[in-house]
Amino acid sequence: QVQLAESGGGSVQAGGSLRLSCITSGYVDTMAWFRQAPGEEREGVAAVRFDGSTTYADSVEDRFTISKDDAKNTLYLQMSSLKPEDTAMYYCAGARVVISQSYLLDADVYSLWGQGTQVTVSP
Repeated sequence: QVQLAESGGGSVQAGGSLRLSCITSGYVDTMAWFRQAPGEEREGVAAVRFDGSTTYADSVEDRFTISKDDAKNTLYLQMSSLKPEDTAMYYCAGARVVISQSYLLDADVYSLWGQGTQVTVSP
């Protein structure tokens, strides 16, 4: 079973930046970042397919960038212009199959999950 481990969370003021990382123990075809705030549903943030194609939630478009380094088995999420509403636990997710573009931000299609890393943005 492939293991996922996130890092890079922390506390930052609004307008600041953070970079999250997710190291995997093996190759994963499709990877994504999700987040969950207290009392809220888990929300898809960004995803990247094996071919490098990406998709983003409208709420983070133009502020977040997802990328991967296959040589290092590492997924990244560069977050800029952070807002208090970005505060959440961020999870790395993976699927060892190719996922249709339409379902990339659907949590149900991912079978691999990390433990999460907390991001807190203060006003």
